[in-house]
Amino acid sequence: MTTLAIGPSWLDPEYLISTFGLIGILAIVFAESGLLIGFFLPGDSLLFTTGLLVADGKYLDQPLWLVCLLLVIAAIAGDQVGYLFGRKVGPTLFTRPNSRLFKQENVAKANEFFEKYGPRSIVLARFVPIVRTFTPIVAGVANMKYRTFVLYNVIGGILWACGVTVLGYFLGQIGFVRTNIEFILIGIVALSVLPIVYEVLRARAGSRAARAEARSEEPQETHAGARRTD
Repeated sequence: MTTLAIGPSWLDPEYLISTFGLIGILAIVFAESGLLIGFFLPGDSLLFTTGLLVADGKYLDQPLWLVCLLLVIAAIAGDQVGYLFGRKVGPTLFTRPNSRLFKQENVAKANEFFEKYGPRSIVLARFVPIVRTFTPIVAGVANMKYRTFVLYNVIGGILWACGVTVLGYFLGQIGFVRTNIEFILIGIVALSVLPIVYEVLRARAGSRAARAEARSEEPQETHAGARRTD
């Protein structure tokens, strides 16, 4: 395998797995699923690489079912912690000052995502970097019904943690994938970022349309005011 040639080398999935093993993978999945400091961690590519390395027997000698089970537990537990943190912190989260590890814009994105999709956002956010970290926190802030959150959290945790890992396991046994793993991982990162890019472009387009509509209404209002004066 080759290393993922984007981002710092210490965030390379294979480096993380070879250095910290299964325990490190579980810690990263847990942190990215609901801790504020985990938003920058490589969740999707890490899970895919984990499955690939389980198939290869490199660094990881545990059976696939056990790895998937532990990853699902870590993902669900991370979201639970995020939800409880949101319930405890409440609205103060939205007034917290920006720092190197915390940006209000990330909370705003997750809040918009949550309001748009409702309970389904807990599942859908699993596949969107950054949003995946903040959505359970926002759900807690919004006092989402706990039983509903748990249900969608379990579904999302299984689909994401198990699904992406199993995908890596089976695709990792294909020669083309193994010889082009760097490009495959870059593609996974790109695909996971596409929803964010789409939302940003959509928001900008909506903003431009609103400004254009406002400008088109200004002359009519001015003309109507002039007639009333006459």
